[in-house]
Amino acid sequence: MQSKLRKRRHRFDVLKTSKGFAVIILFSLCVKAQSTTKAASQVVVGAERTSEYLPLLSGKNVALVVNQTSLIGKTHLVDSLISLHIAVKKIFAPEHGFRGNMGAGVQISDSMDPKTGTQIISLYGNNFKPTSDQLKGINIVVYDIQDVGVRFYTFISTLHYVMEACAENHVSLLVLDRPDPNGFYVDGPVLDSAFSSFVGVDRVPIVYGMTPAEYASMLNGEHWLKNGVRCDLHVVPCENYTHKTLYQLPVNPSPNLRSMNAIYLYPSLCLFEGTTVSVGRGTDKPFTQIGYPGFKSGNIKFTPRSVPGATNIYYLDQECSGFDLSGLNEGFFEERKHLFLQWLMEFYFSYPKKKEFFTDYFDKLAGTDELRKQIERGTPEMEIRRSWDPKLNEFKTIRKKYLLYTDFE
Repeated sequence: MQSKLRKRRHRFDVLKTSKGFAVIILFSLCVKAQSTTKAASQVVVGAERTSEYLPLLSGKNVALVVNQTSLIGKTHLVDSLISLHIAVKKIFAPEHGFRGNMGAGVQISDSMDPKTGTQIISLYGNNFKPTSDQLKGINIVVYDIQDVGVRFYTFISTLHYVMEACAENHVSLLVLDRPDPNGFYVDGPVLDSAFSSFVGVDRVPIVYGMTPAEYASMLNGEHWLKNGVRCDLHVVPCENYTHKTLYQLPVNPSPNLRSMNAIYLYPSLCLFEGTTVSVGRGTDKPFTQIGYPGFKSGNIKFTPRSVPGATNIYYLDQECSGFDLSGLNEGFFEERKHLFLQWLMEFYFSYPKKKEFFTDYFDKLAGTDELRKQIERGTPEMEIRRSWDPKLNEFKTIRKKYLLYTDFE
């Protein structure tokens, strides 16, 4: 039985396109992931280890950086702490809001939590960084958000600015750690600081292979916060987690990452957000299908609609042709451990108006203008990958110093 399963893992179908690209369409589903899934189910996240951090919060004024993923079992961290008589004074909400139901890029207004009456301050509205006034009277900030381990997924940008604000205002920070679902590899171009933005603050690759607590420790240790300030940082690690664990997220981290397939594909497909290609926002398969009207190859057609969580989208009510990648399973990603450029390169070469294919946003997502230029020049994929190696190796050396868990290598 085991030998048959191993053989199935290597069966997949490809579409040979006009430019000779082997574009992967469907990978046979297999059950090799059962062992890793079982391990993932035994992971104890930092928030669940209340005995480790309640003494640190007792008798203090507390602010929380949280969203819909900040759960202890099925109970929100806000409700749990208030029931335990912790003085929760404020909630800071990242992109997508406190309840995680706002679309990408939608500015969030300050509000009040109707259940607890706690003030909610948006860190994706008028300011990305808590102000001195907002932290006045706060003794400690708790950060507890499920991330996906990708540089342009803005929760690590929020973490960076929260750490900076805490350091500047002499407020402690507690990170309740959660696993990185893409933490089993490191890949992509390292950010060039000339392209720094909220979708890329720090000099890390697109996939950096670190949990929030590891990342926070790196920001402190490498003096990457403004003016080299250091935050009074406390962490509660996960139990039973390693960077080989394929952690299954119990809650969608944002409105358009609705499956583990989408989370594994996100590092590669989000680059399309800086092009004229749709990633399926406004459909039932966001970030698992890609296309545009008039694309000549592919195996699927889809029509984006305006839906909750996806209102400002490409090709509204227009039929797109492209690739359905929803059949790729976790074994496929676990074996390859890298970004997938072939789809991006194929769509560029197929696009009739190449000067219009890339938008200004692409270089911010890539963290460099070199990837765009390489694709435009027709640089082979392996040569592109080799060009990342020097800075990737430098980052990997830095990363190793701050790992809290057994690495994937």
